[in-house]
Amino acid sequence: MGLFDRLRGDDSPRVAFIGVDGVPYSLLSEHEDRFPNFASIADDGTASEISSIVPPESSACWPSLTTGVNPGETGVYGFQDREVGTYDTYVPMGREVQADRVWDRVQEEGLKATVMNVPVTFPPQRNVQRMVSGFLSPDLEKAAYPDDVRDYLETLDYRIDVNPKLGHEEKKEAFIEDAHETIDARFEAFEHYIEEDDWDLFFGVFMTTDRVNHFLFKDYERDGQYKEEFLEFYEKVDDYVGRLREALPEDVTLIVASDHGFTSLDYEVHFNEWLREEGWLSFEDDEPEELGDIATETKAYSFIPGRFYLNLEGREPRGSVPEDEYDDVRDELKADLEALEGPNGEKVVDRVVEKEAAFRGDHDDIAPDLVAIPNDGFDLKSGFKADSEIFTTGPRNGMHSFDDTSLYIDDPDASIGDADLFDIAPTILELLEVEYSRSELDGASLL
Repeated sequence: MGLFDRLRGDDSPRVAFIGVDGVPYSLLSEHEDRFPNFASIADDGTASEISSIVPPESSACWPSLTTGVNPGETGVYGFQDREVGTYDTYVPMGREVQADRVWDRVQEEGLKATVMNVPVTFPPQRNVQRMVSGFLSPDLEKAAYPDDVRDYLETLDYRIDVNPKLGHEEKKEAFIEDAHETIDARFEAFEHYIEEDDWDLFFGVFMTTDRVNHFLFKDYERDGQYKEEFLEFYEKVDDYVGRLREALPEDVTLIVASDHGFTSLDYEVHFNEWLREEGWLSFEDDEPEELGDIATETKAYSFIPGRFYLNLEGREPRGSVPEDEYDDVRDELKADLEALEGPNGEKVVDRVVEKEAAFRGDHDDIAPDLVAIPNDGFDLKSGFKADSEIFTTGPRNGMHSFDDTSLYIDDPDASIGDADLFDIAPTILELLEVEYSRSELDGASLL
C-alpha cells in the first residue's frame, strides 16, 4: 500500500525530512527570486539560520542530527576516531552510532520509516521498511535494503556519491555534469519512494550540495568563473525540493535542513605539522604515516577538523603529559591556538572549545580535549606525514562553518529562535506524536 492508498479516515501525523548537506541559510535567503520554493516554505511556515555542532563535520553532524544528542552520546566525533587506550584509528560507520536514531524510535512505536542516503548509516538497517545508506557506503549493492530497492535504483543510474576526483581538475565542467546527474537520480528515487511507500517518516538527504560547495563555493561568494553554474545547480535543488513538497499530501509536515554551513576557503591548515614545528609533536622516524608513529615525548596531536588530544599518561599508550599537569598543558595549547595567525595576518581560530563544554555521555572517553572552531577561510587539517607546509592551498575552495546552518519547517506553529542541530530530532518526534523523555536528548522541540 502506497502513501496515497491510505484510508481517508487515517489522520495520523506524518513527517518528511529532506536534508541538504552543507547548504548555508544565507545562500537560500539572499536569493529568494532564484529559489522560490525555499522562500515559499519560509512564508508558509518558518525558516532561519541555526547552529551546527562541535565539530561541524558531516560524519559527526548527521549522527547528532538524527539522534538529538551530542558526540559524547553518539560516539562519533568525526571522519576519523581513535580506539580507547590505543593509537589505532578507524572510520566510524553506522554501527558505531551508539544512540537511537529518530527512525528507530518511530519504528519502535509501530510506525514506518523510509530512510535514504543519510551519511554514516552503512550498513543499512533491517529494522526499517526501506533504507539506502549514504556517504561512506562502498557501493550500491551493499547499501540498499531490501534487494528490490537496489534493482530499482540501478535503473536510475543512482550513485551513492559524486566522483570527487573530478572536482580536483582545473576545469570543473565534468564535475558539474556529474553533480547534476547524481542529484537527478537522487530526486527520482526520493520522489518514487515518497509516492510508493506507506511511510510515517520519510528521511532523505541530498549530499551532492556539500560536494558542489567544496569545489565551487568561492566562485559563488567572490564572483569566480563558475558562479552562474553554482547558482544554476541550486536552482535545480530548489526545484526538486518544491516538487517533493508538491508530492506530499497536505497533512505531511516538511522539514528541510542542512547539517552545517559553508564559507570560502583560503588556506588549509595542517595542524600536526604546526604542532611538530612548535614542539608539541614528534615522530619516531622521518617518514611517519599514522598516529602510532608518534614519539614518547609528544605532548599533543590533532585529528580533523581541529580536534586536539593531549598525549596523556594513563590514557594514551605512550602518554607524556602527567594527569596533574593536564589543565596547565591544555591551557597552554589553547592559548597557542588562539594566537596563531595565517599568512594573511588574520587569526586562524575563532574560538577553542574545551572538552567538557561540548561533550557529555558514555562515550566521552575518546573525546578530543580541545576543538578549534576556525575563522572563515581556514580549513583545519591534520595528517601525520610531517612533510607539509603548515598553510597550503588545494583544489577545494569551500569549507564547513559552524554557523549559517539552514532550517526550514513547513508549519506555522514552529518557532526556530536560537535553535541548533540537536533540536531537529525532538521536533520530528513531537510532530509524529512519539513520546520521549526530554532528559534523553540535548535538543528540544521547536513547536
